[in-house]
Amino acid sequence: MDTKISVCDAPAPTNGNVGCPPKGVVSSIQTSVSPSVIASCEATLGRHLARRLVQIGVSDVFSVPGDFNLTLLDHLIAEPGLNLIGCCNELNAGYAADGYARSRGVGACVVTFTVGGLSVLNAIAGAYSENLPLICIVGGPNSNDYGTNRILHHTIGLPDFSQEFRCFQTVTCYQAVVNNLEDAHEQIDTAISTSLKESKPVYISISCNLPAIPHPTFSREPVPFFLSPKVSNQMGLEAAVEAAAAFLNKAVKPVMVGGPKLRVAKACEAFVELADSCGYPVAVMPSAKGLVPECYPRFIGTFWGAVSTAFCAEIVESADAYIFAGPIFNDYSSVGYSLLLKKDKAIVVQPDRVVIANGPAFGCVLMKDFLKALSKRLRCNTTAYENYHRIFVPEGQPLRADPKEPLRVNVLFQHIQKMLSGETAVIAETGDSWFNCQKLKLPKGCGFEFQMQYGSIGWSVGATLGYAQAVPNKRVIACIGDGSFQVTAQDVSTMIRNGQKSIIFLINNGGYTIEVEIHDGPYNVIKNWNYTGLVDAIHNGEGKCWTTKVLCEEDLINAIETATGSKKDSFCFIEVIVHKDDTSKELLEWGSRVSAANSRPPNPQ
Repeated sequence: MDTKISVCDAPAPTNGNVGCPPKGVVSSIQTSVSPSVIASCEATLGRHLARRLVQIGVSDVFSVPGDFNLTLLDHLIAEPGLNLIGCCNELNAGYAADGYARSRGVGACVVTFTVGGLSVLNAIAGAYSENLPLICIVGGPNSNDYGTNRILHHTIGLPDFSQEFRCFQTVTCYQAVVNNLEDAHEQIDTAISTSLKESKPVYISISCNLPAIPHPTFSREPVPFFLSPKVSNQMGLEAAVEAAAAFLNKAVKPVMVGGPKLRVAKACEAFVELADSCGYPVAVMPSAKGLVPECYPRFIGTFWGAVSTAFCAEIVESADAYIFAGPIFNDYSSVGYSLLLKKDKAIVVQPDRVVIANGPAFGCVLMKDFLKALSKRLRCNTTAYENYHRIFVPEGQPLRADPKEPLRVNVLFQHIQKMLSGETAVIAETGDSWFNCQKLKLPKGCGFEFQMQYGSIGWSVGATLGYAQAVPNKRVIACIGDGSFQVTAQDVSTMIRNGQKSIIFLINNGGYTIEVEIHDGPYNVIKNWNYTGLVDAIHNGEGKCWTTKVLCEEDLINAIETATGSKKDSFCFIEVIVHKDDTSKELLEWGSRVSAANSRPPNPQ
C-alpha cells in the first residue's frame, strides 16, 4: 500500500516541508480499512506507531532504552524503514531529534517513564521554543497499574503517575496517555497530526504491556492520513495586502527583514519572491540566518541592533518603513531592548497574522499567501539598497599572524569560512560562536542552525548528531565552546558509532565566555579537560575518528587539510586552544547591553 502522507497523490516530502504535504496542516483521519488488512496478525500498536513515523518522513529515531519502553523498541527496530539510534542520555536524544527536525521537518525520540521523560524535558522545551515538530514517545507503566494505589519504580514514590504528564503539558502542544487499546489508534494519530499542524512537540506515553498486542483498530499498513490545508481568509488577505501596499508604496526607503518564523510559516520562497519584485534591501534577524539565501543580490546581512553586520543596522533603523516577516523580539535578539525601531514604521507579519504599524491588524492571513499577494502590488523601490551600496565598505581581514603565534579566534573563523560550500552545514553553539558564526557568509545550499530563543548550552552536540543523521550528504561543521561541550560530550560516541563524518571545532578558552561578558565571577572558570584525549578514549579504536590539538595558524591549516583530505570520511575533532579573553567585538557589545537589561532596578511601587 502506498505510504505517502496524503491519499491525494501529493508528492513525497522534501527537506523544509517534511512531515507536511503541500499546504498541509492538521489531518482528518482516514478510517476506512479493508477487512483483510485489519485481520493481519501484525496489526499491533507498536507496528502502527512505527509505520506512522515512516509515513511522516522520520527514518531515524533517537532513543535511550529503559524497562518501560523495551517492547516498543522491539517494534521500532522491526520496521524496515526505521533506524534506531541509541544515545548516551535522554537530553542528547532530545537535542538530536531537535537537530533532525530542523533538516527533515519532523523528529522523534523514545525514552522511558519519568526518569527518562524528565531528563529529555529540557530538550523538548527547546524544540517548543523553536517551533519544531517533534514526537516525544515515552514508555509508560503497565496499563493495569493505572487507577491503583501502587507505587512504582522510576517515580517520586507516590501512587500518582501524572507527574511526568503534567511537566510535559507546558512544553508540548498535545499529550496522549495510551493505556488502553480501544482509543490508542485515535490518540496516536491525533498527537502526530497535531505536531505537524502546530509545528510543536507532542508527548505520547504508551503503556509497556500494549505495543505487541494486536487490535482491530490497527492495520498491518496504516491508511495514510490526509493533512487538510490551512487557508487564508480571502477578504482579510485582500484587505491586509491593500493596507500594506498603500503603506509601503508611499515610503521613500523601505526595507525587508526576515525572522525565524519564516520556517514554521514555510514562507522562505515567498519572502524571496517579494524581495525580487519590490527591490528592497533584505536583512535577516540572527535566528533566521540560513533561511534566506545570502547570495541574494540585495542581501545586506544580519540585523541585530548594535551588533549587526556592518552597515546593516544603519540602513534598517534609518528606513521610513520596514516589513518584518516572522520576527521574534526578545531581550537577546533586541540586544537588551536597545533596537532603534518604531512601531509606526513597521509591518509585522506572523505566520497567520499581519499588523500594519499603529493601524489595523488582520487575523487568519497566512504569511506565505500575504507575501506572494503583496509582491504583485508593490512598486519597485531600490532607494534603501542604493544608500547601502553608497556607504558600504568591504570588511577588513584579520592581522596576519606571526609564525607560531597563538591562534586568534578571528583567524580561526577566517579559515572556517573557506571550508563552507553547498555540501556543508554549520551548527553554532550558544556562546561566542553565535557571533562568530553570524559573520560567516553562507554559500548557496549551506545549512545553518543555532538555538537562539532557548539558548541551552550543550544543545549543539546532540543537534549535530541529529542534523548529520538527517542529511548524510552534507558535512556538518560544529563550533562548540569548551563549557558547552562539557554538558553533553558523551554523544560524540554516537556520532562515531553511526559513521558520521562531522567536524567539531572545540574552542577551548577555559570557561563560559558569554557569561563572563554579561557578569563575571569565579563560577565562569571551568576545569580544563584533555578534550582530544577524551574523544580518543570514546573512540577506543572502533569506527573512524581523528583528533588533533591546534595552537597556532600553521596547526590549523594542517588540521583542516587533513580533515577535508585524508580524513574526509571520518569524524574529526579539532581542539582549538585560544586565549580566555579572545572574543568577538560583538559579544563585548552585546554582553554589556544584556547585562544592563538584566540589572535594571525594580520599578517604584
